[in-house]
Amino acid sequence: MASTAITCEVDLEAYGKQAGYLRVPHSVHRSAYGWIPVPVTVIANGAGPTLVITAGVHGDEYEGQIAVANLARRIAPEDLHGRLILLPMLNLPASEAGARVSPLDQGNLNRLFPGDPAGTPSQMIAHYHEEVILPLADYAVDLHSGGSSLIYPPTLLRGPSHSPEEEAGLRRLTEAFDLPYGWVFTGGGGRASTARTAMGAANRKGVVNVMAELGGAGRVSPEVLARTERGLRRILNALGMVTDPAPDPAQGTRMLNAKGSIYAYEPGLFEPLKEIGDPVVGDEAVARIHHPETPGRAPETVTSPYTGLALAMRAMGQVRRGDALYQIAADAG
Repeated sequence: MASTAITCEVDLEAYGKQAGYLRVPHSVHRSAYGWIPVPVTVIANGAGPTLVITAGVHGDEYEGQIAVANLARRIAPEDLHGRLILLPMLNLPASEAGARVSPLDQGNLNRLFPGDPAGTPSQMIAHYHEEVILPLADYAVDLHSGGSSLIYPPTLLRGPSHSPEEEAGLRRLTEAFDLPYGWVFTGGGGRASTARTAMGAANRKGVVNVMAELGGAGRVSPEVLARTERGLRRILNALGMVTDPAPDPAQGTRMLNAKGSIYAYEPGLFEPLKEIGDPVVGDEAVARIHHPETPGRAPETVTSPYTGLALAMRAMGQVRRGDALYQIAADAG
């Protein structure tokens, strides 16, 4: 096992169902020998693959946290073939704060991999996940959303494959999750990945993995939560880890490549002129930025440099220069 100061209360190799915490050492004024309790559930039974499912990498992204916690409660060992490692709040301090970054060290966990075993709490968690958890996995699913500032439709994210076997695995996860949209990265990935994300960590360990963006706006959408839970169950079935008598038919995924984001260049109030899924043409007006604090000042019109569709949009009305208003994508070629 990799050198780490984090200890795990559950036996990652044992059969049955166990729940407990990863103990991340954290010495503070109120607790000299304290630790941060990152929740973990391990369910294992018989032969089969190991699937790691994470959420709460960003603490203000909620559908995934609920879906993983529900899965941990609902799956019994006798229902399973293989091993599930479930981490619903991987960045627990951020999740408790309902914030994108940890209040302890301002760590954005999805920009800190491969981490540091002797670093800040967020760096320690990143290191443990990459060096202890992911080497156990055959497959991994990392659940995100637009958080407080953005809204995404249910969208699967996957990278390019580097072997026929990896492509088959990525297709299996994509088709099973069956989300309305799929965002395909056109480069990177593989064991040589230098990405600081959980996806990059999984790639470095040779784990077939996907990510998902699921709603946002700092709220829980019942519709998106239902799609998430359905997709996770379908993944378990597709991997042969559970046997559902008749999985519901696939609805299909529209595969996209990201073109880029559209940004505000003036502070003010954001008036969207496009909704998620709307077509966008280059040089078309997509938003206005209003300035009610200045009597008589006309709003700026924001145009798109891209042609495609609006995959994500800003959830907040107030904007500053540099804030993303939309992400534009186009059908994958």
